[in-house]
Amino acid sequence: MAYVEYLRCSRCGSVYRLDEGKCLCDGGDLGRLDIHYDYDALSRAVTREKIVERAPGVWRYFEFLPVVDVRNVVSLGEGGTPLIRAGRLADRLGLRELYLKDETRNPTGSFKDRSMTVGVSKALEIGAKTVCTASSGNAAASLAAYSAKAGLACYAFVIEEASPGKLAQLQLYGARVYRVRMLREGVDPTVEMLRLAIRHYGWYPCPSFGPFNPYQVEGPKTISYEVVEQLGWDTPDWIFVPVGAACLLAGVWKGLKDFMELGWISEYPRLVGVQSTGNPPFVRAYEQGLDATQIKPWKNPETVATGLSDPYPWDADAGLQAIRETGGAAIAVSDEEILQAQQLLASTEGIFAEPSGVVGLAALARMVDDGVVDASDRVVVLITGTGL
Repeated sequence: MAYVEYLRCSRCGSVYRLDEGKCLCDGGDLGRLDIHYDYDALSRAVTREKIVERAPGVWRYFEFLPVVDVRNVVSLGEGGTPLIRAGRLADRLGLRELYLKDETRNPTGSFKDRSMTVGVSKALEIGAKTVCTASSGNAAASLAAYSAKAGLACYAFVIEEASPGKLAQLQLYGARVYRVRMLREGVDPTVEMLRLAIRHYGWYPCPSFGPFNPYQVEGPKTISYEVVEQLGWDTPDWIFVPVGAACLLAGVWKGLKDFMELGWISEYPRLVGVQSTGNPPFVRAYEQGLDATQIKPWKNPETVATGLSDPYPWDADAGLQAIRETGGAAIAVSDEEILQAQQLLASTEGIFAEPSGVVGLAALARMVDDGVVDASDRVVVLITGTGL
């Protein structure tokens, strides 16, 4: 059974039942349908002791996810990734206690597998036959893999600059892939195609941002569950999170809130959202004290961190709340800093991550130099995608 009480639109407040299988609000305002759980029932059904007896992975936390029947779970063995004590890297940065959450170990090489195992499982549960996505690469590859496992047709709209490797991966999984060229500044052409596909064909949307699919947002929150559990049911002082659409940041925040509601943690870590200086609409909103409705799409994203090239941060409302309520920060790092972090990570800890996956490390190095992060702080950096 699912312990979901209801879904509520983050913009207009409309409420829906889980069994309605809604992905988008009927109001057409592109508000995210936030999923609300019955924490009293959860506290009676599951304990920390029960969880530690289960096999590692996303579905270790089944009761915290919006799938009703375990028989609908579509899994490739995602989650359960290591939290690595990075001693050599910590020495280079002048830190006492640094951990890397290595999401490159997921089946398709990125944290997106956490999103797609939940999104595709829900698609199967509500009877969808065709799924579609808008993506810069990793989310599309992940959706294609899970769709292949589930036997669902998959359509992927990807940016024109998507790498040949990503395109080959998608096609091998059996997805129908469409490369889309930007025609107007500040308008994501992949999202425009996604909206047309939903409107004309009624396909089940499963991009890795909340306003088009609330279920996949629940997958990344298992990163927080794992970090807390791997630290002995404790929280770090800081967690550094890459930001594109801000869905990952929203998920990390939601996972922490779940455990706080249950009394499994007593304080929040400070969350840091990180973008590239070549595409920083979320960071600019934070710096200028804006709310999500005031954010304008970035006109011409240009960065080596192509996985973070979303012109508009769709989940900025939850992301900004996460940073402000935890006393965290939002910071933009240059391509030079990103590439330096990529090389440093590989040469000290043996992890080869893509540029998008190391922006958190680049931000950490800056904040240590600036004296914002203290040498005695316990820090977790999310390494979100493989460089292969």
